Amino acid sequence: MKKLLIMAMATVAVAACTTQKPTEPEKTKAQSLLERIDTLRQKGIMYGHQDDPMYGLTWEYDKDSSDVKNVCGDYPAIMGFDLGGIEMGDQKNLDSVPFTRMTEEIQNHYRRGGIVTLSWHPRNPVTTIEGGGNAGQKFPEGSGWDVSDSTVVKQILAEGAVHDKFQTWMQRVSDFLATLKDDNGEKIPVIFRPWHENSGSWFWWGEKLCTVDEYKGLWNLLQDKLLADGFDNLVWAYSPGCQDNLTAERLLDRYPGDDRVQLIGLDGYQWVPEEKDAFVARTKQNLTVLCEVAKEHGLIPALTETGMKNMTQPDWWSTTLLPAVQDFPISYLLTWRNYKNEWFGPSTSKPDAPSFVEFYNAEKTLFLGDIKD
Repeated sequence: MKKLLIMAMATVAVAACTTQKPTEPEKTKAQSLLERIDTLRQKGIMYGHQDDPMYGLTWEYDKDSSDVKNVCGDYPAIMGFDLGGIEMGDQKNLDSVPFTRMTEEIQNHYRRGGIVTLSWHPRNPVTTIEGGGNAGQKFPEGSGWDVSDSTVVKQILAEGAVHDKFQTWMQRVSDFLATLKDDNGEKIPVIFRPWHENSGSWFWWGEKLCTVDEYKGLWNLLQDKLLADGFDNLVWAYSPGCQDNLTAERLLDRYPGDDRVQLIGLDGYQWVPEEKDAFVARTKQNLTVLCEVAKEHGLIPALTETGMKNMTQPDWWSTTLLPAVQDFPISYLLTWRNYKNEWFGPSTSKPDAPSFVEFYNAEKTLFLGDIKD
């Protein structure tokens, strides 16, 4: 009888095990961020600003300051930062932002409920001087804008002359990303946007400086390195530049593939003396193509950089930018930094502030207060 009882209990235990639902794999930080972004874009377009808490037109590194917040009373939903200079082992990036402060502000914005995006304008590994000389400067020989050698990407790839150097540079990016932890020691999710504006030729990774296969090889080299290092918290963003009469084929010319990209964007500015109507028309045409391609490939679209340098049109926010973007299901737009003689965001010291408040109050725009859980 005892033996039969034991056998019956064993049968029940086996049945319980076989009917238990399989455990679903835990979402990565990147997957959770993607889902959040996709949900938020059903509500509106998030506003982003480069280097927002670092400096403005009348201040530098004041605690808890922000030109955007000073104008409208709220932080941007998204803050952008750049890693240019980390590859050299510099203490500050190409815009003189200390990397330790960058880590701190990324943690602060994540703690507030905001979203962070990182770009990287690395030096030219063929022409730059290691450890000094042109390190820390933005536009001299050796910078990311140095296109004097058209074989840089080729020399980075396997067996190239600067392949080993670039391995060290990528490791320094990895080391910085490892500092981005929340209060619980968990990785902070980040939109990572390397090798942007590749459809132009002002960076050494641009269209005329490398073949399609070489560009994709550069993308894969960096992505494979960071994934191997465990950074499953990165949403990978691909963003060429806005162009006249953009086509899907042109947009996807150097696209790394659906298995390597989760967010697709365009960088598009209104450069003086371009007229308002021309900017609006081009932006609408480009965003139409962008959103169609994003839908077809299962990607999230964004206007990853935009702005009007030094705001020569005081009502630009409400009469130009908003009409250009408000009818498109893009997730966010990001204006570039505010710094002394070159600014793209709002400021209380400039006449565009009232227009920005109108932009802020628009039903379609989302700021930090609109996206908090």
